[in-house]
Amino acid sequence: MNDPRPLALVTGSSSGIGFELAKQFATGGYDVALTGSSDRVFAAAGSLETLGVDAYPHQADASTYDGVESFWAFVRDLDRPVEAAALNVGIGLGGAFVDNTLEDEFRLLDINIKGTVHLAKRVVQHMVPNGHGRILIVSSISATTPTPFETVYGPSKAFGFAFAESLREELKDTGVSVTALLPGATDSDFHANAGMNNTKLGPDFKKNDKTEVARQGYEALLAGDDHVVGGDDATKQIVIDNRTIPEPEKAAKQAELTRPNQSRKS
Repeated sequence: MNDPRPLALVTGSSSGIGFELAKQFATGGYDVALTGSSDRVFAAAGSLETLGVDAYPHQADASTYDGVESFWAFVRDLDRPVEAAALNVGIGLGGAFVDNTLEDEFRLLDINIKGTVHLAKRVVQHMVPNGHGRILIVSSISATTPTPFETVYGPSKAFGFAFAESLREELKDTGVSVTALLPGATDSDFHANAGMNNTKLGPDFKKNDKTEVARQGYEALLAGDDHVVGGDDATKQIVIDNRTIPEPEKAAKQAELTRPNQSRKS
């Protein structure tokens, strides 16, 4: 018997952009498999089910091989083709590179780069034999500029953007599309969780609406676009400007936003 609805998976979907992406899929008629590192993922699944779809929550640590693999095994055991995948999970880390711990930086790389590649491998090897599928990789406008005081985060998102564009070209004749979403500063817990409330990007900074950012990403995915900048016109203009502004100038401008009020720990 055929399942009545297509299946999508969304990582990092307990809150923020990830949860809003899951809602976009649900309102679009997809059942959703979702994962997060905390038990909030189960409440998120309950919210999605009020939209009339089935939601399949799985709690896992995306910084570990076993955590990523356990989510894919969970999805595989649903025994349904994955029609769409939003690889959204990612973390930030503010502060001076000289002060941050190596362990925290490695954890960021494990989630933002290794975790993305790991799950993308499983998804691609699942979709290509099926001859169809859509993949959304969530990067950031930080991929288009140096990011002092987020010195590991920005390059990790530049990897995600380049990875998405590269994979898109490889898969262009397979029926599987790849789209990158580059959000600007968004009204989620991202900057607070990254320890950046003591910067200009803290609570008082005007941020983009996470529902609108997710909608833009979802629509770009369905349209088969290569990438979309998530946010308002001013956010999109930042990315346009970043194509021509020299790197040192962009770095200095970014540092004005990301430098902690006291950049060295006492």
